[in-house]
Formats: sequence, C-alpha cells, structure tokens
Amino acid sequence: MATASGTGGAAAPRLDPNAAPELCWFEQVRREDVALVGGKCSSLGELISAGVRVPPGFALTTHGYARFMRDAGVSGEIPGMLAGVGDDDLEKLEAASQAIREKIEAHHFAWELEDAIAEYYRKLSVRCMVPAVPVAVRSSATAEDLPGASFAGQQDTYLWIRGVDDVLHHARRCISSLFTARAIAYRLRMGFPHEDVALSVGFQKMANSYTAGVMFTLNPGNGDRSVLAIDANFGFGESVVSGEVTPDHFLVNKITLDILERTICTKEITYTVDAKTQKSVKIETPFERQNVQSLIDDEIVELARMGKVIEKHYGRHMDIEWAVDKDLPAGGNIFILQARPETVWSEKKKAQNETEAKAASAMDFILSSLLAGKKVS
Repeated sequence: MATASGTGGAAAPRLDPNAAPELCWFEQVRREDVALVGGKCSSLGELISAGVRVPPGFALTTHGYARFMRDAGVSGEIPGMLAGVGDDDLEKLEAASQAIREKIEAHHFAWELEDAIAEYYRKLSVRCMVPAVPVAVRSSATAEDLPGASFAGQQDTYLWIRGVDDVLHHARRCISSLFTARAIAYRLRMGFPHEDVALSVGFQKMANSYTAGVMFTLNPGNGDRSVLAIDANFGFGESVVSGEVTPDHFLVNKITLDILERTICTKEITYTVDAKTQKSVKIETPFERQNVQSLIDDEIVELARMGKVIEKHYGRHMDIEWAVDKDLPAGGNIFILQARPETVWSEKKKAQNETEAKAASAMDFILSSLLAGKKVS
C-alpha cells in the first residue's frame, strides 16, 4: 500500500492509448501521452518513472473529456457559439465564454463515469491512508507548450478539494475553464482551432505545504545556465505562481550546490487550509513570520538536487513547482507538483543558434567560393 510520502505500491501497467481509457493513474502515462492526458498529467507520470517524489493521483483522460462534452451537448455547439467573435471584442468574448461555461458546469457526468471517478478517488484515499483525501484538481490541456505558443496557465486549478461531490464539481469547473474569455482570445489570436484543444483533469493528493513555490533550472532573469533559481513562500504555492507576493529568492550553483544568493522578502500573504471548513483560504501572514526565511538551507540544497535530476532526465531547462509537506518527516517531505519545459530562454537560445547557423552558412559559402577561385557577388 502506498503512503502519503510517495506514489509507492506496485507499478500500474502502462496504458494502451488505443484502448481509449477514460481514467488512469499518473504512473500509467509518460511524456509522450500528452494527447491522452495533457501536458501536466503526462509530465507527472514521466517524473514518477524517473524516480522523482510526486504526490500520487489519477487523471480523467481526453476520452473522458470528449465523452462529457458530447453528453453535455456542447461539442457541436461551440463553433456556432463562437461564430463572429474576434480576439479583441471583449464584450462578445465574455458573453460567449459565460454561455459556454454555464452550459458545461450545469451538466453532470454520466452516472457510470461518476462512479468510476468516485472509485478512483476512494482508492487514492486508501493509498494515502487519509479518508476523503484532499486533492488538487488541475486542468491539463493538450496544447500547453507548443512551438511559438504557450497555453500553460490558462486553465484553472483548485486546491484542497475533499469529498466526491466537490471533486466532481471542480472537475466540471476545470473543463469549463478551457473556455475562459482569455483562453478563447488567445486561441483566436494564434489561429489555433478550438476543436483541436482537448483537456484532461488531474486529481493529485495535496501536499499540506509548510512552504511551496517554483524552481527554474537556470536563472530566469538573465538565462545563466550554471545556476538554479528557487522562489518560495509559506503555505501553498498559489501566492508565488500568481505573483501575489514577492517570494524569497535563492540562487544555487548547479555544480557545487552552494547557495550563491539569498533574498528574503516581506511575504504578507499565505494560502493555507482552514481547519474548520477544510478549504483553501488566503490569510495575512503573521507579522513575526513575514521576514523569516521560508526554506531552510538543507531544503534548498535538496530541491536543487531534485532540479538537476529532472533537468537531466528531460535534457532541457525546466520550470518546476514544488512543496514541502509539514505532515511528513524531513528527508521525505519535499515533493514535485509539476514540471514543464522552460520556454523564454530556451526559445531565445534556439533563435540565437538559428541566426548563428545562417551566418556560418553564408561565411562557408564565401570562403569556399574564394578558395575555388570563384567571383563572389
């Protein structure tokens, strides 16, 4: 039986995508299964296969999504509902978005799919040894990081969701978030057909975070590849990801794992769980903690080690979300919540390499012509 400290247990067999499964465990998928479970969930499966500590969970696949959309009667209506909507017409975008989202959220899953989701949720609770285990319900789109376009962060995530009814409700909210005004406008602007984007929904055991944040396996400020950059705040990582606080910032040497820089900021907001309502809430950080370093040095070094493992496995620079679980003992309480390719500096490097290659080709032509005694016009 798995514990809350990792996925644990016997490995589930790899999925056959051709079997059109509607639900699956994270460990059954890999990075090549984006079409089946989207970018987030396929990345989680890949991390598990690489031996990285990831909270366990399961996914509603794109087949389950397609079935729900057909049952809700939305699939065939969306093109008509978006006809004549421009990417800069805010009023029409908001009206179309609201109409589509209301239609999606008002419809229930087919009873057998509801039962299947409930059974997976029950099994996840047993694996984690927590009744009605709190989960993060995460949207996982199939077009999150495409060349020349990034759809990441456009769909919703809901934290600390407990109980089957709430899990199902927030799954529908995740699906409807594929049609926010912002997401619709971006697809229109990029010329990306709405019908070509599908969604998976991930249900991942919540880490009861003492501290959480993001890590880049380079310096996002200047592209320096010799360091890792870690941003951290108390509580759940939502405050860091959303930019609501200026987090503590650490730079770590990628070779020696020495902490090169540390910037401790005033962190006024914390996302945590309300003990009475069992819901994620935003609170004011107690004054005496606002300027306290949110990660101890040992945790910074361990995170950097994990970042190096992930970067090596993927063979590229990564953007990683992580958490330190306060319910578990040190040494096994740092978890990776998701990892995706870093795009800003990777795209700049790619463009630079292409420019250098073109320049080199032109120079090679000139030199070869001169050596051959040809006139270069």
